[in-house]
Amino acid sequence: MAAANPWDPAPEPNAAGLLLGHFVASGMVTEEILSISKKTDPCFVNFSRLQQITNIQAEISQKNLEIELLKLEKDTADIVHPLYLAQKCHTLQSMNNHLEAVLKEKRSLRQRLLKPMCQENLPLEAVYHRYMVHLLELAVTFIEKLETHLETIRNIPHLDANLKKMSKALAKMDILVTETEELAENILKWREQQKEVSSCIPKILAEENHLHGAGAKHDIVMPSSPLFSKLHIQTNVR
Repeated sequence: MAAANPWDPAPEPNAAGLLLGHFVASGMVTEEILSISKKTDPCFVNFSRLQQITNIQAEISQKNLEIELLKLEKDTADIVHPLYLAQKCHTLQSMNNHLEAVLKEKRSLRQRLLKPMCQENLPLEAVYHRYMVHLLELAVTFIEKLETHLETIRNIPHLDANLKKMSKALAKMDILVTETEELAENILKWREQQKEVSSCIPKILAEENHLHGAGAKHDIVMPSSPLFSKLHIQTNVR
C-alpha cells in the first residue's frame, strides 16, 4: 500500500500539515513554494516517454516479423501448399508405378535390348505421331548439313590463318584492278591514235600519187610531219 504524501492536504490534519500551516501563517513559507514542491519531476515524464517508445519499437518488430513470415509463406507456397503437394504426390505416384512396371518386366526388357533393333517397328502412340514426323524432318536436315558443320568445326583452328590469306588475296585483287584500269586506259588511247592514223593514210597516199604523176624524174622530198612519223612508226610495227 502506498504511503500517504505528507505534503497533500488530508481531511484530518496530521503533524506535518499542522506544522506547514503554522509556517504559512507565520509567513516563513508561502503557498507558491508549496505548489512548486507538488509538481512532478521531469525525469519521471521522460521515463514514461521512453517506455512508450520501447513499446512502439516492440510492436514494429512484431509487425516486421509477421511480414517476413508472410513473405516466406509466399515464396514457399509451391512447396507447402496442399494443391502443389497433391500434384507432386500424383507425379511421384505415377513415376513409382512406371518403375514398378519396369522392374516387373526387367527380364523381357533385357532380352529385347540384347536383340538388334534394325528393320523393326516400334509401337508409338498416336498422340506422338506428329512430333515424330517433325523429329524425322529435323534429323534428315541435320544429316544433310552434317558434313558442312563438321568442315566448319575443323576450320575453326585455322580461322586466323585463313583471314590473313583472304586479306592478302584482297590486296592482290586491288593491285590487279588498278593495273587493269591502267591497261584499259592505255588501250583506249591506242585506239584513238589508230583512228587518227587511219584517217590520215588516205590523204598521204593521195598526195604521193599526185606528186608521182606531176614529175616522176624529180626527187621528191617528203615533208617531216608528225602524221608521217606516226604512219612510219605504225608500218614498222606491223
